[in-house]
Amino acid sequence: MPHYVYIMRCADSSLYTGITNNLVARETRHKDGDGTKFTKFHGGGRIVYSELYATYLDARHREVQIKKWRREKKEHLIRGLKP
Repeated sequence: MPHYVYIMRCADSSLYTGITNNLVARETRHKDGDGTKFTKFHGGGRIVYSELYATYLDARHREVQIKKWRREKKEHLIRGLKP
């Protein structure tokens, strides 16, 4: 089953990186306050970037990589610039 790595811009402009197999449903859960502790605290937002992977494991590796990045590098990825 395919999985997405996504970056969400929260209501306070912070960035959250996660994994899902359904982007629309996941964004809705975050907005409804049924996402993660991070998005509950920072306010649900909208998904501003996503990448599709064939397996959960591939997506998880990428999520871990992106979570280690500084905000500036994530912003470059979102804008389509080379990180």
